[in-house]
Amino acid sequence: MSIRIIVTGGTFDKEYNERTGQLAFKDTHLAEMLRLGRSRVEVNIRTVMMIDSLEMTDTDRAVIVQNCVQAPEARIVITHGTDTMTETAAAVAAVVNDKTVVLTGAMIPYAFGSSDGLFNLGSALSFVQVLPPGVYIAMNGKCFPAQRCRKNHERGEFEEVAASA
Repeated sequence: MSIRIIVTGGTFDKEYNERTGQLAFKDTHLAEMLRLGRSRVEVNIRTVMMIDSLEMTDTDRAVIVQNCVQAPEARIVITHGTDTMTETAAAVAAVVNDKTVVLTGAMIPYAFGSSDGLFNLGSALSFVQVLPPGVYIAMNGKCFPAQRCRKNHERGEFEEVAASA
C-alpha cells in the first residue's frame, strides 16, 4: 500500500531567515523527517505549494483537492498549516469521498528541533493506514473527523466539536 503525501507548506516546513528575522520557506523537510523517523512506509511525496495557510486562497484549496482526486493512491496525507487546516479539510471532504485523507501539521517548525511535526507526521501515516475512507485531522496523537474539529487558539491544540444537528 503506497501513501501519497501532499506538501502544502505551513509551519511544518518553515525556517528562520537570519537576514530578515522572519520565518520563510525553502524546501520541504519531509524526506528527512521520514528518514529520521525510520519510516518503512512506501510513500510518494508531491510538493504542490509552500505557503503559510493564512495566505491560502480558494484557488490554492482547489489545487489541493484536484491533487487528491488525481492521486492514484487511496490513502493521502496532507501537510498543512494549522490556522486554516479545517477549511482545506472541508474543501477536500466536499469532493473526495472514496479515499482516506489525513491532514496534519505542526505548531513549531521542524527546523527548530523541538517541533511536534515529526510526531504528527508519524501519527498521520499510522492513522491513514487504518481509517476508513473520509477526511480527518491528526494532531498531537489525536485524530478527528474533519467536520468535527477546530483549532483552539487559546490552548494551542485541536479539539473535537459536537456534530451539528
